[in-house]
Amino acid sequence: MVKIVNKRGTVSISANVFTNVAGEAATRCFGVKGMVGKTKETGIYQLLRGESMSKGVSVSFDDDDNTVSIALHIGVDQGVNLAALGRSIMNEVSYKVSQSTGVKVKRVDVYVDAMLLG
Repeated sequence: MVKIVNKRGTVSISANVFTNVAGEAATRCFGVKGMVGKTKETGIYQLLRGESMSKGVSVSFDDDDNTVSIALHIGVDQGVNLAALGRSIMNEVSYKVSQSTGVKVKRVDVYVDAMLLG
């Protein structure tokens, strides 16, 4: 949880807010099929539905400088330029999270866990 303190009071922002904003921003990028999670039973990666999108996103907070770092696990379309897609996702997620919460994003790590056909 991130706490923003100013002369008028304190605002607390939970990790769920960051995971939802980041997951939504990432999945709107061209070439992203969705967030990916690993099943506990089989260890196989699977595409997550919208309601369980947060399982493909992890957030960590740095209390020293009040920043957030985000890791995204995604599935992509076959044939996309992964370097360009990664840059696009990093920029979009960083912008949307900062704009929505007012918290600076230190880093966005993108992990391509699956490439999906069609």
